[in-house]
Amino acid sequence: MFQQSYLYFLAGAVLLCVAFFSLRDRANPRRVTTALFWGLYGAVFLVGPWCANLLASTPEDVATAQRTVNIAVGVLVVLMALLAGCGGVRLGSYHQRSPEERSASARRLGNRLFVPALLIPVVTMCGVLLFNNLPALESSVFGAGGKHGPLITLFSMTIGCLLALAMAVKMTHEKPLQPIQEARRLMDSIGWAFILPQILATLGLMFTSAGVGQAISYLTEHYLAVDHRFVAVAVYAIGMALLTMLMGNAFAAFPIVTAGIGVPILIVQHGGDPAVMAAIGMFSGYCGTLMTPMAANFNIVPAALLELPDKNAVIKAQLPTAIPLLAVNVLLLYFLMYR
Repeated sequence: MFQQSYLYFLAGAVLLCVAFFSLRDRANPRRVTTALFWGLYGAVFLVGPWCANLLASTPEDVATAQRTVNIAVGVLVVLMALLAGCGGVRLGSYHQRSPEERSASARRLGNRLFVPALLIPVVTMCGVLLFNNLPALESSVFGAGGKHGPLITLFSMTIGCLLALAMAVKMTHEKPLQPIQEARRLMDSIGWAFILPQILATLGLMFTSAGVGQAISYLTEHYLAVDHRFVAVAVYAIGMALLTMLMGNAFAAFPIVTAGIGVPILIVQHGGDPAVMAAIGMFSGYCGTLMTPMAANFNIVPAALLELPDKNAVIKAQLPTAIPLLAVNVLLLYFLMYR
């Protein structure tokens, strides 16, 4: 049966390929450290429960072995941070066509260049609809029992990406390994920021486990006039945006701010509608996403893809939208949550 760990193995294999080509790239002045950075990142994806089972001599030792594996992953992450902090990830040579050849290819393909990119969401949507309406097919691929919603989406998107990759290679008449070179170019251009989404998601779990939400609740109740309904609403929405700007991820900020302000103050104290609070609260967090470089996959990656001279150009273009939208969210939250 298909498991989510297979996707991690695929990601790890791609990263190891990137590391291999980086090591062979003599045009990169830091080819060894660049290869080591991406190789360590690939190893993080390849580590899984199978490692603990391999290390454990008896079933009782699995928990101890899993702790050892977790510590090893932490060491790998620290090594990656040291490599990135010392400037170990640099650009190299990526076997690209000349600008004239690329311009000629773009003129030949025209708007067909967008077909592979559009194929990904189309295949993803078709796959989700197919599995949801054919329970027998879902059981045969993912196993009987349980809900496989997120796994179905990831599986369908993976199939869409692979089909789009094959179509793009065929359309452009490139060599099969050129996509790895292009992936390496993009990842080297982004550098350490490429791993931010995964690191920040982990940080959100750590903050929640450490009780940051309770600390925020204490500070809010004792130092802000949250007895006033509008003040409480504004603190919640703006707090979602600010914490998202710090963490780079609204999904990581949501449980912290909601546990600290949303549930005890907006819902319990003021009797607000939790559904409205959750929907508009997340939307407020997305306003923070538009204004922070920590949201690398939204703001830094597009700048690298477009080869913009200013890495913060996307953020500067989004600020005039994000700030008024956050103000509108405060008003929507106030008038809709207590109607």
